[in-house]
Amino acid sequence: MTEEPLLLDFVGELFRIQPGTSFQIGREGDLVLDEDNLFLHRRFLIIEHDADLWWVANIGSRIGATITERSGTSRSWVAPGSRVPLVFPDMAIVFTAGSTTYEILLRVPFPGYEISQNRNVPPASGQTTVGMVNLTRNQHLVTLALAEPWLRRTGTGPVDLPRNTDAAARLGWKITRFNRALDNVCDKLDRVGVRGMRGGPRMHASYRRTALVDYALTARLVTIEDLPLLDEEARHTRQELALSSVTVI
Repeated sequence: MTEEPLLLDFVGELFRIQPGTSFQIGREGDLVLDEDNLFLHRRFLIIEHDADLWWVANIGSRIGATITERSGTSRSWVAPGSRVPLVFPDMAIVFTAGSTTYEILLRVPFPGYEISQNRNVPPASGQTTVGMVNLTRNQHLVTLALAEPWLRRTGTGPVDLPRNTDAAARLGWKITRFNRALDNVCDKLDRVGVRGMRGGPRMHASYRRTALVDYALTARLVTIEDLPLLDEEARHTRQELALSSVTVI
């Protein structure tokens, strides 16, 4: 088998990683992501070739990363101290440090698996089924509002997660309504085993929202085709407020 490099793309910056080398990612290393983000490890991830496979190893101590097949058919979690093989032709590494989410695209030579043609899945409307869980319309809208920057972006690189107040305003909702729907969708996904849906005193406030968006994008709970639902909901909310403010004489 001819030894070909793995191709890495971060915000249009391309790297060719040769077998026999160790490619380091973090605040320092071969790919410097963001020197000013102190939530990011200095040395976070290593990409290397071993035993005829390409691997991503997490050498950090606090942050995990998600490795996905780019069409959404496979998803793996790389916890600190672990490594995951890259077995599909087109893969992505997604992780969050502080309030910023990063994505790195990979083109893997001689992958272990090929992806068959996916069937078309209609966009969600009203309810979205995830395993044995149905997301209500409100829960789907909350997820969509948080994922909007990812769905609208072009290219790769960091994306800032919207604050709850900004996402609620996008829908025209009060923050209490938004937070209630967010709690409900996270509780539902936590019950079916989705990682990261429960917060904690030592967990950064954005982590649960990031985990939700990460899962929703990978599992295709929200898609680009769903984005018009945000404007539709905002118009509906404005109409309801206008009607409620009318005083009948």
